[in-house]
Amino acid sequence: MSSRPLIVVLDDYEQAMRRLADWSAIDRAASVLVHHEKLRGDALMAAIGEADAIAVVRDRTPFKADLLAKLPKLKYLVYTGVRNTQLDAAAFAARGIPVSHTDKDPGKDSTTEHAWALILAASRRLEAGMALVRQGRWRDGGPLASILKGERLGLIGFGEIGQRVGRVGAAFGMEVVTWSPHMTAERAAQGGAKAVSLEELLATSKVVSLHLVPSDATRGLLDAGRLATMRPDSILVNTARSTLVDMAALPAALKAGRPGMAAVDVFDEEPLPAGNPLAKLPNAVLTPHVGFVAAPVYEKFARGMVECLEAWLAGKPLVRTLS
Repeated sequence: MSSRPLIVVLDDYEQAMRRLADWSAIDRAASVLVHHEKLRGDALMAAIGEADAIAVVRDRTPFKADLLAKLPKLKYLVYTGVRNTQLDAAAFAARGIPVSHTDKDPGKDSTTEHAWALILAASRRLEAGMALVRQGRWRDGGPLASILKGERLGLIGFGEIGQRVGRVGAAFGMEVVTWSPHMTAERAAQGGAKAVSLEELLATSKVVSLHLVPSDATRGLLDAGRLATMRPDSILVNTARSTLVDMAALPAALKAGRPGMAAVDVFDEEPLPAGNPLAKLPNAVLTPHVGFVAAPVYEKFARGMVECLEAWLAGKPLVRTLS
Protein backbone atom coordinates (compact mmCIF):
# COMPACT_ATOMS: atom_id res chain seq x y z
CA MET A 1 0.00 0.00 0.00
CA SER A 2 1.30 3.47 -0.85
CA SER A 3 2.60 5.59 2.01
CA ARG A 4 1.83 8.78 0.12
CA PRO A 5 -0.90 10.84 1.76
CA LEU A 6 -4.21 11.00 -0.10
CA ILE A 7 -5.74 14.42 -0.72
CA VAL A 8 -9.32 14.55 -2.00
CA VAL A 9 -10.75 17.72 -3.55
CA LEU A 10 -14.55 17.94 -3.51
CA ASP A 11 -17.13 19.99 -5.36
CA ASP A 12 -14.92 21.55 -8.01
CA TYR A 13 -17.97 22.01 -10.26
CA GLU A 14 -16.12 24.62 -12.31
CA GLN A 15 -13.09 22.32 -12.87
CA ALA A 16 -10.95 25.27 -11.88
CA MET A 17 -8.74 24.19 -8.98
CA ARG A 18 -6.15 22.42 -11.13
CA ARG A 19 -6.31 24.98 -13.95
CA LEU A 20 -5.73 28.07 -11.85
CA ALA A 21 -2.83 27.05 -9.60
CA ASP A 22 0.44 25.11 -9.69
CA TRP A 23 -0.03 21.73 -7.99
CA SER A 24 3.35 20.29 -8.95
CA ALA A 25 4.84 20.39 -5.43
CA ILE A 26 1.72 18.73 -4.02
CA ASP A 27 1.74 16.06 -6.72
CA ARG A 28 5.33 15.16 -5.85
CA ALA A 29 4.41 14.56 -2.21
CA ALA A 30 0.85 13.21 -2.30
CA SER A 31 -1.82 11.50 -4.36
CA VAL A 32 -4.58 13.90 -5.36
CA LEU A 33 -8.10 13.00 -6.47
CA VAL A 34 -10.41 15.77 -7.69
CA HIS A 35 -14.20 15.36 -7.92
CA HIS A 36 -16.21 17.71 -10.11
CA GLU A 37 -19.70 16.38 -9.36
CA LYS A 38 -21.93 16.53 -6.29
CA LEU A 39 -21.39 13.46 -4.08
CA ARG A 40 -23.65 12.19 -1.31
CA GLY A 41 -24.16 8.99 0.68
CA ASP A 42 -22.17 5.95 -0.41
CA ALA A 43 -20.57 7.83 -3.30
CA LEU A 44 -19.23 10.47 -0.92
CA MET A 45 -17.85 7.87 1.48
CA ALA A 46 -16.20 6.00 -1.38
CA ALA A 47 -14.46 9.23 -2.37
CA ILE A 48 -13.27 10.43 1.05
CA GLY A 49 -13.18 7.37 3.31
CA GLU A 50 -9.41 6.93 2.98
CA ALA A 51 -8.49 10.61 2.71
CA ASP A 52 -5.72 12.07 4.84
CA ALA A 53 -6.72 15.59 3.80
CA ILE A 54 -9.86 17.00 2.19
CA ALA A 55 -10.18 20.26 0.31
CA VAL A 56 -13.70 21.52 -0.37
CA VAL A 57 -14.88 24.24 -2.73
CA ARG A 58 -17.26 26.50 -0.82
CA ASP A 59 -19.78 24.87 1.54
CA ARG A 60 -21.36 22.55 -1.01
CA THR A 61 -20.77 19.39 1.07
CA PRO A 62 -21.79 19.51 4.76
CA PHE A 63 -19.12 18.31 7.18
CA LYS A 64 -20.98 17.64 10.41
CA ALA A 65 -20.05 15.46 13.39
CA ASP A 66 -21.76 12.35 12.02
CA LEU A 67 -19.75 12.42 8.79
CA LEU A 68 -16.53 13.26 10.59
CA ALA A 69 -16.98 10.19 12.82
CA LYS A 70 -16.76 8.00 9.69
CA LEU A 71 -13.37 9.45 8.69
CA PRO A 72 -10.79 8.03 11.13
CA LYS A 73 -7.86 8.76 8.80
CA LEU A 74 -8.67 12.44 8.26
CA LYS A 75 -5.92 14.77 9.50
CA TYR A 76 -6.63 18.10 7.78
CA LEU A 77 -9.40 20.01 5.96
CA VAL A 78 -9.25 23.10 3.76
CA TYR A 79 -12.22 25.07 2.46
CA THR A 80 -12.36 27.97 0.03
CA GLY A 81 -13.57 31.37 1.10
CA VAL A 82 -13.60 32.82 4.59
CA ARG A 83 -16.92 31.37 5.80
CA ASN A 84 -18.32 27.85 5.71
CA THR A 85 -21.86 27.48 7.06
CA GLN A 86 -21.89 23.69 6.63
CA LEU A 87 -18.84 22.82 8.73
CA ASP A 88 -19.07 21.71 12.37
CA ALA A 89 -16.00 23.50 13.72
CA ALA A 90 -16.54 22.14 17.24
CA ALA A 91 -16.48 18.55 15.97
CA PHE A 92 -13.21 19.14 14.15
CA ALA A 93 -11.73 20.79 17.24
CA ALA A 94 -12.81 17.85 19.40
CA ARG A 95 -10.96 15.49 17.07
CA GLY A 96 -7.93 17.76 16.94
CA ILE A 97 -8.24 18.09 13.16
CA PRO A 98 -7.02 21.50 11.98
CA VAL A 99 -9.11 23.42 9.46
CA SER A 100 -7.78 26.11 7.14
CA HIS A 101 -9.44 28.41 4.64
CA THR A 102 -8.32 30.48 1.70
CA ASP A 103 -7.65 34.20 1.83
CA LYS A 104 -10.16 36.99 1.36
CA ASP A 105 -11.39 37.10 -2.22
CA PRO A 106 -13.47 39.49 -4.37
CA GLY A 107 -16.57 37.30 -4.06
CA LYS A 108 -18.62 40.17 -2.64
CA ASP A 109 -17.85 42.26 -5.70
CA SER A 110 -18.91 39.36 -7.91
CA THR A 111 -22.13 38.79 -5.97
CA THR A 112 -23.00 42.49 -6.10
CA GLU A 113 -22.58 42.53 -9.86
CA HIS A 114 -24.58 39.33 -10.26
CA ALA A 115 -27.42 40.71 -8.15
CA TRP A 116 -27.63 43.61 -10.55
CA ALA A 117 -27.36 41.31 -13.55
CA LEU A 118 -30.43 39.48 -12.24
CA ILE A 119 -32.30 42.70 -11.46
CA LEU A 120 -31.69 44.06 -14.94
CA ALA A 121 -32.40 40.74 -16.64
CA ALA A 122 -35.79 40.65 -14.90
CA SER A 123 -36.59 44.34 -15.28
CA ARG A 124 -35.64 44.46 -18.96
CA ARG A 125 -37.08 40.95 -19.62
CA LEU A 126 -33.82 39.99 -21.28
CA GLU A 127 -34.35 36.23 -21.33
CA ALA A 128 -37.59 36.48 -23.32
CA GLY A 129 -36.12 39.05 -25.69
CA MET A 130 -32.98 37.04 -26.40
CA ALA A 131 -35.05 33.91 -27.00
CA LEU A 132 -37.12 35.75 -29.65
CA VAL A 133 -34.03 36.89 -31.52
CA ARG A 134 -32.46 33.41 -31.43
CA GLN A 135 -35.70 32.00 -32.86
CA GLY A 136 -35.57 34.45 -35.76
CA ARG A 137 -38.49 36.43 -34.35
CA TRP A 138 -38.79 40.00 -33.14
CA ARG A 139 -41.33 41.57 -30.77
CA ASP A 140 -44.34 39.48 -29.86
CA GLY A 141 -46.66 41.71 -27.85
CA GLY A 142 -45.47 40.31 -24.53
CA PRO A 143 -44.99 42.26 -21.29
CA LEU A 144 -42.96 45.45 -21.62
CA ALA A 145 -39.77 46.26 -19.74
CA SER A 146 -39.88 48.56 -16.73
CA ILE A 147 -37.73 51.54 -15.77
CA LEU A 148 -36.07 51.53 -12.36
CA LYS A 149 -35.38 55.24 -11.99
CA GLY A 150 -37.71 56.70 -9.39
CA GLU A 151 -38.68 53.28 -8.07
CA ARG A 152 -37.99 51.89 -4.59
CA LEU A 153 -35.21 49.34 -4.00
CA GLY A 154 -35.82 47.32 -0.83
CA LEU A 155 -32.77 45.64 0.67
CA ILE A 156 -33.35 42.92 3.25
CA GLY A 157 -29.97 42.93 4.92
CA PHE A 158 -27.58 45.86 4.69
CA GLY A 159 -24.10 44.49 5.19
CA GLU A 160 -21.24 44.91 2.74
CA ILE A 161 -23.04 43.40 -0.24
CA GLY A 162 -26.38 45.01 0.57
CA GLN A 163 -24.80 48.44 0.79
CA ARG A 164 -22.96 47.95 -2.50
CA VAL A 165 -26.18 46.89 -4.21
CA GLY A 166 -27.83 49.97 -2.69
CA ARG A 167 -25.19 52.32 -4.06
CA VAL A 168 -25.78 50.99 -7.57
CA GLY A 169 -29.52 51.45 -7.08
CA ALA A 170 -28.97 55.04 -6.00
CA ALA A 171 -26.88 55.62 -9.14
CA PHE A 172 -29.87 54.42 -11.17
CA GLY A 173 -32.00 57.01 -9.39
CA MET A 174 -33.81 54.57 -7.10
CA GLU A 175 -34.93 55.27 -3.54
CA VAL A 176 -33.10 52.80 -1.29
CA VAL A 177 -34.81 51.41 1.81
CA THR A 178 -33.69 48.61 4.09
CA TRP A 179 -34.73 46.26 6.85
CA SER A 180 -32.98 43.64 8.94
CA PRO A 181 -33.72 42.25 12.40
CA HIS A 182 -31.41 44.77 14.10
CA MET A 183 -31.55 47.69 11.67
CA THR A 184 -31.53 51.22 13.04
CA ALA A 185 -32.31 54.49 11.31
CA GLU A 186 -28.77 55.68 11.98
CA ARG A 187 -27.11 52.62 10.47
CA ALA A 188 -29.34 52.76 7.40
CA ALA A 189 -28.60 56.45 6.90
CA GLN A 190 -24.85 55.85 7.12
CA GLY A 191 -25.20 53.51 4.14
CA GLY A 192 -27.38 55.92 2.18
CA ALA A 193 -30.70 54.21 2.85
CA LYS A 194 -33.86 54.68 4.88
CA ALA A 195 -34.87 52.13 7.51
CA VAL A 196 -38.44 50.88 7.17
CA SER A 197 -40.48 47.99 8.53
CA LEU A 198 -40.38 44.67 6.69
CA GLU A 199 -44.08 45.08 5.93
CA GLU A 200 -43.54 48.47 4.29
CA LEU A 201 -40.50 47.28 2.37
CA LEU A 202 -42.36 44.33 0.84
CA ALA A 203 -45.51 46.27 0.05
CA THR A 204 -43.85 49.25 -1.61
CA SER A 205 -40.59 48.13 -3.26
CA LYS A 206 -40.29 47.54 -6.98
CA VAL A 207 -37.18 45.42 -6.33
CA VAL A 208 -36.67 43.39 -3.15
CA SER A 209 -33.15 41.98 -2.86
CA LEU A 210 -32.01 39.60 -0.11
CA HIS A 211 -28.62 40.04 1.57
CA LEU A 212 -28.91 38.37 4.98
CA VAL A 213 -26.93 35.55 6.54
CA PRO A 214 -29.62 33.06 7.63
CA SER A 215 -30.33 32.73 11.34
CA ASP A 216 -33.07 31.17 13.43
CA ALA A 217 -34.93 34.47 13.15
CA THR A 218 -34.68 34.76 9.36
CA ARG A 219 -35.03 31.22 8.00
CA GLY A 220 -38.25 31.11 5.99
CA LEU A 221 -38.57 34.87 6.41
CA LEU A 222 -40.43 35.31 3.14
CA ASP A 223 -43.20 32.77 3.54
CA ALA A 224 -46.38 32.51 1.50
CA GLY A 225 -48.10 35.20 3.53
CA ARG A 226 -45.32 37.75 3.13
CA LEU A 227 -44.80 36.98 -0.55
CA ALA A 228 -48.48 37.74 -1.11
CA THR A 229 -48.00 41.29 0.19
CA MET A 230 -45.50 42.22 -2.53
CA ARG A 231 -46.38 44.48 -5.44
CA PRO A 232 -47.75 42.69 -8.53
CA ASP A 233 -45.00 44.34 -10.61
CA SER A 234 -42.23 43.65 -8.10
CA ILE A 235 -39.04 41.66 -8.60
CA LEU A 236 -37.75 39.40 -5.83
CA VAL A 237 -33.99 38.81 -6.07
CA ASN A 238 -32.07 36.24 -4.04
CA THR A 239 -28.29 35.89 -4.30
CA ALA A 240 -27.91 35.16 -0.57
CA ARG A 241 -29.32 31.85 0.72
CA SER A 242 -32.42 29.92 -0.30
CA THR A 243 -33.43 29.32 3.33
CA LEU A 244 -34.49 32.96 3.60
CA VAL A 245 -37.45 32.15 1.31
CA ASP A 246 -40.07 29.42 1.49
CA MET A 247 -39.00 27.96 -1.84
CA ALA A 248 -41.93 25.53 -1.88
CA ALA A 249 -44.32 28.51 -1.74
CA LEU A 250 -42.52 30.64 -4.31
CA PRO A 251 -43.87 28.96 -7.51
CA ALA A 252 -47.47 29.42 -6.37
CA ALA A 253 -46.76 33.02 -5.40
CA LEU A 254 -45.34 33.73 -8.86
CA LYS A 255 -48.32 32.09 -10.52
CA ALA A 256 -50.60 34.30 -8.40
CA GLY A 257 -48.64 37.37 -9.50
CA ARG A 258 -47.12 38.49 -6.20
CA PRO A 259 -44.24 39.01 -6.67
CA GLY A 260 -44.44 39.73 -10.37
CA MET A 261 -41.05 38.14 -11.04
CA ALA A 262 -38.32 36.29 -9.18
CA ALA A 263 -34.62 36.33 -10.05
CA VAL A 264 -32.95 33.53 -8.10
CA ASP A 265 -29.37 32.25 -7.87
CA VAL A 266 -29.70 29.98 -4.79
CA PHE A 267 -31.87 26.92 -4.23
CA ASP A 268 -32.71 24.42 -1.49
CA GLU A 269 -31.28 21.59 -3.57
CA GLU A 270 -28.32 22.23 -5.85
CA PRO A 271 -27.90 21.44 -8.67
CA LEU A 272 -31.56 22.27 -9.26
CA PRO A 273 -33.37 19.00 -10.06
CA ALA A 274 -34.87 18.61 -13.52
CA GLY A 275 -38.55 19.46 -13.54
CA ASN A 276 -38.38 21.93 -10.65
CA PRO A 277 -41.56 24.06 -10.78
CA LEU A 278 -39.61 27.32 -10.86
CA ALA A 279 -37.85 26.32 -14.07
CA LYS A 280 -41.21 26.12 -15.86
CA LEU A 281 -42.33 29.66 -15.04
CA PRO A 282 -41.86 32.51 -17.54
CA ASN A 283 -41.63 35.05 -14.71
CA ALA A 284 -38.64 33.35 -13.05
CA VAL A 285 -35.04 34.20 -13.97
CA LEU A 286 -32.77 31.42 -12.70
CA THR A 287 -28.98 31.06 -12.56
CA PRO A 288 -26.94 28.12 -11.18
CA HIS A 289 -25.55 29.68 -7.96
CA VAL A 290 -22.88 31.67 -9.75
CA GLY A 291 -23.08 34.93 -7.84
CA PHE A 292 -19.59 34.42 -6.44
CA VAL A 293 -18.25 32.51 -9.45
CA ALA A 294 -15.74 34.65 -11.33
CA ALA A 295 -12.16 34.16 -12.51
CA PRO A 296 -10.51 36.43 -9.89
CA VAL A 297 -12.41 34.67 -7.09
CA TYR A 298 -11.46 31.20 -8.26
CA GLU A 299 -7.83 32.18 -8.75
CA LYS A 300 -7.78 33.13 -5.05
CA PHE A 301 -9.52 29.84 -4.18
CA ALA A 302 -7.10 27.66 -6.14
CA ARG A 303 -3.90 29.39 -5.05
CA GLY A 304 -5.06 29.53 -1.44
CA MET A 305 -5.94 25.83 -1.45
CA VAL A 306 -2.50 24.96 -2.80
CA GLU A 307 -0.81 27.24 -0.25
CA CYS A 308 -2.62 25.53 2.63
CA LEU A 309 -1.95 22.00 1.40
CA GLU A 310 1.72 22.67 0.68
CA ALA A 311 2.24 23.93 4.23
CA TRP A 312 0.49 20.87 5.68
CA LEU A 313 2.48 18.41 3.57
CA ALA A 314 5.78 20.10 4.45
CA GLY A 315 5.03 20.12 8.18
CA LYS A 316 5.19 23.91 8.23
CA PRO A 317 2.90 26.18 10.30
CA LEU A 318 -0.59 25.86 8.89
CA VAL A 319 -2.13 28.75 7.00
CA ARG A 320 -5.27 30.62 8.14
CA THR A 321 -6.54 28.02 10.58
CA LEU A 322 -9.81 28.37 12.48
CA SER A 323 -9.19 29.64 16.00
